Amino acid sequence: MPVIIRHSSIESSDSGTCHISPLLRPGNIQNYQVELDLISIPESMSHQIILDQTAVGWLQILSGSGVARDENLTQDHIAYLPLGVNDEFRATEGKTKILIARIPEARKFDKNIANMPKDLVSVDWTREPVLQSEHDERKRVYMATPTLAGTRAFKGEMITYPPGASAPEHHHVGAEHFQYVISGQGTAILDGKAVRLNVGDLLYNYEHEPHSFINDTDDDFVFVEFFVPGPCDTIWSPGANLCAWLPTGEDTEGRKPSRDIGYHVHGQDDGI
Repeated sequence: MPVIIRHSSIESSDSGTCHISPLLRPGNIQNYQVELDLISIPESMSHQIILDQTAVGWLQILSGSGVARDENLTQDHIAYLPLGVNDEFRATEGKTKILIARIPEARKFDKNIANMPKDLVSVDWTREPVLQSEHDERKRVYMATPTLAGTRAFKGEMITYPPGASAPEHHHVGAEHFQYVISGQGTAILDGKAVRLNVGDLLYNYEHEPHSFINDTDDDFVFVEFFVPGPCDTIWSPGANLCAWLPTGEDTEGRKPSRDIGYHVHGQDDGI
């Protein structure tokens, strides 16, 4: 069964002046696929990012801004964390919130994990191409791919469902994944059962679990979605259109994007 972590039920602990809320742990997903923390950091305060020599991960800023390895990071950035990283993230604005994910024993998901860049690498995901769903109004922006992160241990994207948008039922084989709601509200259909999702809620899906989403509100429904490992097969339920993505030629601000991504079906990661 999918795991739903409600924002209203998240407990936090203090680490100095930071508040750490563990979202994903072996205790609630019953495996060591991925760990995820929501961390609130006051202005000028710091959080130490520590991964052991077998783990990789990523850092996404939800609000505010900060500095890591002399790189200025904002809500427009995602940073990829290499094996054994030991770095400090310092908040440069009040109410800075970040997500930090860790993938223990990453080599089991990517046998070439040692080839991932050794330094913390950040990407301005708002410069990535906006992709349009072929059969509905959804839009996608990739946040972590083999080309961007240098590993197949994970893959991430931001999905926007405009008002009235929906996607057909499907499930995945070869990876588990989660959605964290960034803005708006939407309805997840989980094996035929409707579940409401709000800002800050997290939905964790195992392999073979049928799911789909509907935005039945007047505002955009936006979530980030990460797969561990990155490569997987998507199986569409009978009668559903194959989900393919079309280039729009623009980034999130209507500019020419930093690179080109052509027409492709979800799961076709080569060159992406």
